[in-house]
Amino acid sequence: MSLIRLAGIERVFHLGDSAVHALDRLDVGIEAGEYVAIMGPSGSGKSTLLNLLGLLDRPNAGSYQLEGRDVTTLSPDEQAEVRSRRIGFVFQSFHLVPRLTAAENIALPMMLAGIPAAERDRRVEQALRDFGLDQRSDHRPDQLSGGQRQRVAIARATIMQPAVLLADEPTGNLDRATGDDVIHLLEELNARGMTLIVVTHDQKLGARARRQLSMEDGRLKHDSARKGALPVA
Repeated sequence: MSLIRLAGIERVFHLGDSAVHALDRLDVGIEAGEYVAIMGPSGSGKSTLLNLLGLLDRPNAGSYQLEGRDVTTLSPDEQAEVRSRRIGFVFQSFHLVPRLTAAENIALPMMLAGIPAAERDRRVEQALRDFGLDQRSDHRPDQLSGGQRQRVAIARATIMQPAVLLADEPTGNLDRATGDDVIHLLEELNARGMTLIVVTHDQKLGARARRQLSMEDGRLKHDSARKGALPVA
């Protein structure tokens, strides 16, 4: 059974009298533990696809199964529960809470999920060590470097041990060396078994993934996992 199975997915946006098919009859399966890059030019549908995978948006048609469960049929509250426990997000702009320390930002998903304080403290302490942030636990985001902020964001995204980690241009606000460090960190998580899906327009970053999905006009143009697929340009 695939971790993720999209069948006949359509997402249409209406702009005045025009209908824009951001996703057009999309069929994709992703197995647990895969490392996938979603690539394509602006307007190709890759960000719409990521939002849909993250249950931040709903399709107009089709089904999305996550771990064998059709999540498109769930209520908003049920989707929020799945999102908080089974899906991790890493964004280009970090999206840390400015007034919270690094440790508090990492603990936030567990607080929202009602995990007891003792368990939260144990997991946060371990995450701070694992991500090289134990000397920065009491620092707020404005006291951290870009690379440190992204490490906090990754720690927060993975603290609930999600089934899949979605990364949207995770190195977009970082210099090349710092970005390489962040990618190596994400790849280490994938090597330990976490499913990693990265949206990027960076060809070099996309080429690092073991599988590339190339989007164009809301459709899947190429899938490197399919026999005879053309390489991503």
